[in-house]
Amino acid sequence: MCKRSSRMATWNNVWRIVPELCWPWIAGNAWLRSPTGWDGVAWGYGISGSATSYVGRRPSGMPSAAGGRPLFPPLARVQIERVACADPAAYGLHLARWHCRSLQQVVVERAIVDSIHDTTVARILAAASLQPHRSRYWKTATIDAQFTTRAAKILWRYERAAWLYERGEVVLCLDEKPNRQALARRVPTRPMQTGQIERREFEYTRHGTVTFLVSFNVDDGTMWGCCLEANDQEHCLWALGQLARRHPRARRLHLIMDNGSSPIAHETQAYLAGHPRVRAFYTPPHASWRQQAAWLLRAFSDKYLKRFDPASRQHLIDQLQASWPEYNQRVAHPFQWSWTCRNMDAWAQKKGSLIGTKTYATVH
Repeated sequence: MCKRSSRMATWNNVWRIVPELCWPWIAGNAWLRSPTGWDGVAWGYGISGSATSYVGRRPSGMPSAAGGRPLFPPLARVQIERVACADPAAYGLHLARWHCRSLQQVVVERAIVDSIHDTTVARILAAASLQPHRSRYWKTATIDAQFTTRAAKILWRYERAAWLYERGEVVLCLDEKPNRQALARRVPTRPMQTGQIERREFEYTRHGTVTFLVSFNVDDGTMWGCCLEANDQEHCLWALGQLARRHPRARRLHLIMDNGSSPIAHETQAYLAGHPRVRAFYTPPHASWRQQAAWLLRAFSDKYLKRFDPASRQHLIDQLQASWPEYNQRVAHPFQWSWTCRNMDAWAQKKGSLIGTKTYATVH
């Protein structure tokens, strides 16, 4: 346990003896002040600007000893943080989220402080690691017997992909990128030059969509891709047949797929039942992050599709068909998958019956 400094001892003595003199005394000691007001005092108490036993007149900003911007006591800062953490509807507002200016107005209207600037509110929130301008989408998945059983089967194959390959069995992850739009820019893109980044036209012309299906070999990290005319069970069956012909010597194919309409269609189930060499395993609902093919599509799209502007639908198809062999030659490698069945069991026990899975990047 660390020892308190002599300065902190002095602060405690003054607080106990003459409470009404504490704020003027602190205001005259620059070593207690921080750029945002009272972090030094809060830290000395072992808290993050969250409490004070000061009772008296309404807190207000006091001018600093150096004549700078006013300082606000910890109690006022905590009350501002509490307002930011509440829903605007609790204060009779119809705002969807807080802004620093609307927070400043409510803080003054509620007589938390006499006056405060919205930039000061922003600094107080930043010091408390509060970000009302950000949010994140998520889904709620249920951890039940079906979830753990499906996940365990997939993780078992991820852990033993190399061992299965030595026995003549191949683990493949199957996923599709449906309805990829072929968008042509109305004005040609202006390339990067010295002192200026690449500039792309915002307006575009649509030339149809393409469904791109990929398989990912978990053992060696290579991929195979094909363009489908539609995302239905008929074209899914054609792709399964192509995969079976691409691995003629494999004793068994372990296919890991999601719960899309095509993989779980009756015709697809009938095909799998008639081909015992091909075994299908489905990811649990809302657990596509366990599908390595989804991570492959993210990496592939970032390198070959993110800033590609096709002139036509056929141009997009040609780009896709030429890109995946190049990916295998230059980029392909197996993922270092560290999430094991043991990790999943410990994680499921910690989370309980419901978990939240992130589905989108941070939104501003």
